[in-house]
Amino acid sequence: MKRKRVILSLILFEILFVDAAGQAKPEYSTDLETSLRNELFNQYEVLQRPQENVYVNVTLTILTVNDLSIKDQALSISGYLNVAWSDDRLDWSNSSTTMQDYTNVKFLFSTEEYVWRPALIIENSVNDISIISDKTIPMRINSRGIIYWSPSGIYVVSCESDTTYYPLDSQECSIKVSSWAYTSTEVYLTLGADPIDLSFYSANGEWDLIASSGTKSGDKTRGSDSFSSLTFTVKLQRRPMFHVLNTLFPVALMAVLIAMVFKLDVDSGEKIGFALTVLLAYAVYLTMISDNIPSTSVTVCYLSLYLAFIFSLGGISVVLTIFVLSLHHKPEEDEIPRWVKSLTNTVLLKMALMKSCGKCCRNSKVAEVVSLSDKTETKKLKISEKCEFPIVEATEDKNEDGITWHKLSIIMDRVFFNIYLLLIILSTSMLLMVIFIHYSKA
Repeated sequence: MKRKRVILSLILFEILFVDAAGQAKPEYSTDLETSLRNELFNQYEVLQRPQENVYVNVTLTILTVNDLSIKDQALSISGYLNVAWSDDRLDWSNSSTTMQDYTNVKFLFSTEEYVWRPALIIENSVNDISIISDKTIPMRINSRGIIYWSPSGIYVVSCESDTTYYPLDSQECSIKVSSWAYTSTEVYLTLGADPIDLSFYSANGEWDLIASSGTKSGDKTRGSDSFSSLTFTVKLQRRPMFHVLNTLFPVALMAVLIAMVFKLDVDSGEKIGFALTVLLAYAVYLTMISDNIPSTSVTVCYLSLYLAFIFSLGGISVVLTIFVLSLHHKPEEDEIPRWVKSLTNTVLLKMALMKSCGKCCRNSKVAEVVSLSDKTETKKLKISEKCEFPIVEATEDKNEDGITWHKLSIIMDRVFFNIYLLLIILSTSMLLMVIFIHYSKA
């Protein structure tokens, strides 16, 4: 009985351990991987497609936005494409199709010299439109024959800039990836679940990346063949603080200075020099901003329109200043036309925010009455301490309303100052409102 038990135990041991040992999977080793490589690549043809129609999955990983040049209309980004496709010739997951069991070899690594890859190009590149290629980047091949390839690079692509709301503008740029040589019936590009990966993104100092997306664009036709294409889109918004402090604030300040020329006293002798200085400063600023805006842009920049308008006001202010100076130095003996007096009393005084001409006179510390008499006329001149220029009360017909060339020049200065200040405030407010509303909505 004891002997039978020993025999049964030996038989059971043989069944459980000996047979199991015979069927055990080979452990991973370099020799095992070498054997797998020799078997897979023995008759592998690099130039031959894995299937008649290869589906290639493509996503884009953005590392950083290097620069977005509005002048050159070009976007430069650093990143890499994640490309994946299936090659049945490199499938070793089923041990029945190979000489031995290689399932403990999880991955193989190779390069484009030994493995077929899809020919891809960056269609809207401005530097190089050659096929994406790098012999040093390894390809990761899993046991089911799926190949993962991640060629990296600095991609400089064309980006049509919209300068309407510069300097608080937002730009939308695209990176277009297309198949080359292989038609859409041979190589078909598809998007991954997450077309653009921002996991490793580093922020840019000038631009905020506010949105990103990927779309399957229409196939590109070259001749009689169509080629598969993908479009990756990024939306960038300019950071506002630098341009608010260095562009918008100085521009608005210089605009107000243009109106201040009409507050300068004629006797100071600085009116023309001040007007020309502000005009020159605006001309320099207009040149600086024009250098940052593309000359071929199909959009009109609101800031350029504003600067052109203020620059025009500055040029007109020089002419108006000369006109005021000519009125101030006009001889008092010259009679003022009646229509000028009527226009002054009915319109110009209201525009100057003055109730009457007799309430404004130039400075004088002591009230004084001067009487002049002769055989034909009598004149009385009163000088008030509270007024800005002399009040003349005359019994003469030509001076009965008290308007002189000197008074008229001061009235015109006030009129021009009020008009300029109103125009500058309205235009500046409209510009800031338009660009800030757009910025908040972007």
